Amino acid sequence: MTTLVIRALDENSAHLFDTMPDPLGFREKHRNTRYRPDWQRIALRDGRTVARAAWWGGPEDPEPLLINWFDVAEGEEAAGAELLRTAAWRTDELELDLPAGWRTDPRLRAAADIRAAAARAAGYTPLVERFLYRWTPDRGLPKRPGRLVFATEPDDAVFLDLLRRIHSVTLDAHARRAIQQGGPDLAAQQELDLFHWFPSPRTWWQIARTPEGETVGIHIPARNSAGPCVGFIGVLPEQRGHGYAYDLLAECTHFLADRDAEFIAAATDQANFPMAAHFATVGYPVVRERINFRADGVVSGG
Repeated sequence: MTTLVIRALDENSAHLFDTMPDPLGFREKHRNTRYRPDWQRIALRDGRTVARAAWWGGPEDPEPLLINWFDVAEGEEAAGAELLRTAAWRTDELELDLPAGWRTDPRLRAAADIRAAAARAAGYTPLVERFLYRWTPDRGLPKRPGRLVFATEPDDAVFLDLLRRIHSVTLDAHARRAIQQGGPDLAAQQELDLFHWFPSPRTWWQIARTPEGETVGIHIPARNSAGPCVGFIGVLPEQRGHGYAYDLLAECTHFLADRDAEFIAAATDQANFPMAAHFATVGYPVVRERINFRADGVVSGG
């Protein structure tokens, strides 16, 4: 086999990133994603691109947050792994966003398995599989049950306490991993940091209470760099079993729709059956499925 050449891109060579087939539809998935050319890399063999990866972060982030575009040609899993291993950044996560129902299509499954094998060879382990949703106005707005009262809260300490309580009993794989690493305090702080990372206004964050004043949970309507999204839905453990997550999601949807959202993106773990059911009821179709990989450990790049 001929020598592998790994190349970092820049503004003059960014077009080389598009010199591979796209069987998993990443180009369409990331049509609203802005990548920095110098955070993109390709691997070539005999002048042909056999692997490519794009690292992503927000406009103000000094380093990438994750890898969310990773393509590998058939038989080139080692090249894909080398492309990741030799990068200057070792992000904590890698995402594979796959077409909905990919496991039932042999062609899509083969393509996904190649990329997953390369990710594992580079030191990334599967963490969780998620449903990705996209609400659009043609789906109609969900009914508001009217059981809860929503209000803003300027004190971050109040949200941090609620997040700590919400994550004390959780199905969310990312929160469970954070709890293993540093307890509920770390899980809550990571969530709060994400809320602040969103460029949308802090005044959008809302707490839900019953008419009698009992706190039920929180919802975070948000915008990221790609557009409007459901930032977070969380119900306190003692308030679960009443379907309140539907109320929160319905309110979040109305909130963003009232601010002219042309779409609303959202996601939940596939194993979180109650939340997945609420997304379906509110009118959020599954548009893709994501495999989140976590880095086994931080290593220096080449």
